[in-house]
Amino acid sequence: MKKLDTLENQAKYVYLSLGSNLGIRYRNLQKAKYWLNYFGFNIIKSSSVYETQSWPNNNFPKYLNIVIKIQTAKTVEELFKKSKLIEKKLGRKTASKNAPRICDIDILDYNMKIIDTKIGNKFLKIPHPRLTKRNFVLIPLYDVEKKWVHPILKVNIAKLLLKTDSIHLRSIKIV
Repeated sequence: MKKLDTLENQAKYVYLSLGSNLGIRYRNLQKAKYWLNYFGFNIIKSSSVYETQSWPNNNFPKYLNIVIKIQTAKTVEELFKKSKLIEKKLGRKTASKNAPRICDIDILDYNMKIIDTKIGNKFLKIPHPRLTKRNFVLIPLYDVEKKWVHPILKVNIAKLLLKTDSIHLRSIKIV
């Protein structure tokens, strides 16, 4: 007799932001996607690649950014731990806030849930607290999910985009 899935084991839709501004940036993003898939996070859709200035220090190398939509039955804790493991596998070192990095993976939205928890010695807030202020996240998120609605603000992504500045953001095509 087959056991019915509980709510915890049902598939969830998750949006992740991936960024890189050190090394071979595009390859770093591709490797991060490979490892996410390897660890059982089914990538459904990926945005175009966007290049942006580093913030707050424009003298740092430019970032490549994407947003991906994944489907998973794994918990947010499992996703968070695997994301940090992937960053380390790709060579990310502990550094100061906003320092250049080989790979950065942020959980933007986890199944439209509002999450505020501590995992190990790290705090996790979902939706990502600075999501609405980052054009390098909102524009690729719009690429992936034009009907996305912010779980707390209850505002759709199109309205959020109207409030952002697209200066210094450009889409690039990787050949």
